[in-house]
Amino acid sequence: MKHHAPRTELATHDVFNQSEPLADVNWFSDDAMLSDAVTRNGGKAHTEHLSAFGAEVGSAAVLDLGRVANENPPKFKPYDRFGQRVDEVEFHPAYHALMELGLSAGVSSAAWKTDAAPHTLHSALLILMGHADAGVCCPQSMTYACVPALKHAGWSGPWIEGATSGRYDPRFLPPEDKVGLTLGMAMTEKQGGSDVRANTTRAKSISKDEVELTGHKWFCSAPMSDGFLTLAYEGEGDDVTLSCFLVPRWRPNGTRNAIEIQRLKDKMGDKSNASSEIEYKGAYARRVGEPGRGVRTIIEMVNHTRLDCLAGSAGLIRGAAAQAVWHADRRSAFQRRLIDQPLMREVLAELSMEAEAALALAFRVAESFDKAASDESEAALARILTPIAKYWICKRAPYLAYEAMEAHGGAGYVEEHPLPRMFRQSPLNAIWEGSGNVIALDVLRALSRDTVARDALQSELASATGRSAALDARIKALGEMLKDGIGEADARRFTEIAAQTLTAAALIRAGLEPAADAYVTRRIAESPVMLGAGEAQIDTDALIDRARLNC
Repeated sequence: MKHHAPRTELATHDVFNQSEPLADVNWFSDDAMLSDAVTRNGGKAHTEHLSAFGAEVGSAAVLDLGRVANENPPKFKPYDRFGQRVDEVEFHPAYHALMELGLSAGVSSAAWKTDAAPHTLHSALLILMGHADAGVCCPQSMTYACVPALKHAGWSGPWIEGATSGRYDPRFLPPEDKVGLTLGMAMTEKQGGSDVRANTTRAKSISKDEVELTGHKWFCSAPMSDGFLTLAYEGEGDDVTLSCFLVPRWRPNGTRNAIEIQRLKDKMGDKSNASSEIEYKGAYARRVGEPGRGVRTIIEMVNHTRLDCLAGSAGLIRGAAAQAVWHADRRSAFQRRLIDQPLMREVLAELSMEAEAALALAFRVAESFDKAASDESEAALARILTPIAKYWICKRAPYLAYEAMEAHGGAGYVEEHPLPRMFRQSPLNAIWEGSGNVIALDVLRALSRDTVARDALQSELASATGRSAALDARIKALGEMLKDGIGEADARRFTEIAAQTLTAAALIRAGLEPAADAYVTRRIAESPVMLGAGEAQIDTDALIDRARLNC
């Protein structure tokens, strides 16, 4: 018998020329874009708190919690083991850990406990939380946004105290037995969607401000929240009006309220967060605000959740840019690092520019919220700038997340990488709280009805004149559109042009010169469809350096 020498194992699985995971970083202190934005808006007093939170959300342990929470989505438990209807949702422990992390850091409450740049602080906290997991940002955002609606309606006491406690209490108990509360919303119905006046839910009066609701709500996010703001019609005959109500999970007598969860939504992204369809079957509720003023009451909440939509998308764009630059710094192809190759540098520079631009515009909106109480012009600017910025930033997010994914090649397309989850998440904020057409039409309505907001918009645009002929021409064209009137068919065109011009103005106002120059030349003077397809010279070195985390 012929014997063969044993084969020598070839080293086929040595791993080299790959970037390591972007983990154990400080998403605040290491991120010059975000930390500069907070300081610029007067939030320097919050640096220590934000830095501590930035280190937590950037840790490998917390990032893994985000992965696990999305790989183990919530489960609907309609009945207990004895067959009693309970309508509860069961979450993985990773979800609860993330909720505890965000709420204790003040994502929902910090803005209501400080006078120093409160909404700048909130926006930064929300962006940081999104780096760990965007799904838990939904209930935390709604809890934050319900507070001004309740306060504006004259509420005080346990509901506001619970929502601003900075405590997470996942127990399913009456609100008076809990140390912290979360709040949600249930507005849309199958037949209406964004057209909430098409709702059919009806309220039957049981006392001066108390009703029982009957109806079906198509979307109720975070159904394990302690209470929900909702809209329903009340009254009889010609006196039927749309009002706002708070629906608690428990009735005042300590029994479960008649809110039945019909199913959890199987969404494209946002997997860690439970979204549901519910039915009110004689559900107890208390009116919030005056009868018939439901839309006006709920708009207090909508304005703040729209701020969160645009800030969250700006944070996603920032995270995508950081991931792309991180990888290109560490990966080589054709005997050169990716980041040293001219065409890749063009793409990365524009991706970095877009991240800087999104954050600059987002924090300009936050600044207007911060100053609204003492400055009528800033309050008016907040009303018109919020929908314009939401329209643009949220629509840019999916494309920019994709470009960051493409910069990684196949490695960025596999589920172990965070970018696929970011990509699936990216369309959400453009749909939530008004999709593109709704937002663009809101802009037109605001301009036609709110002359103070119109004047504030024109003043903000005028502040950027004299920078370049192309930008001046854009500002002039917007002025002419405002003067001539804007038809519905042109609503998107106006909103997009206004958003790009306001972005340039925000960059100039912030003193972000390389990004401002690049944005004016590549987005205003030119209009290439894809990143890296522009002609004008831009400072790629400065732009890419800003996108690097300083770690």
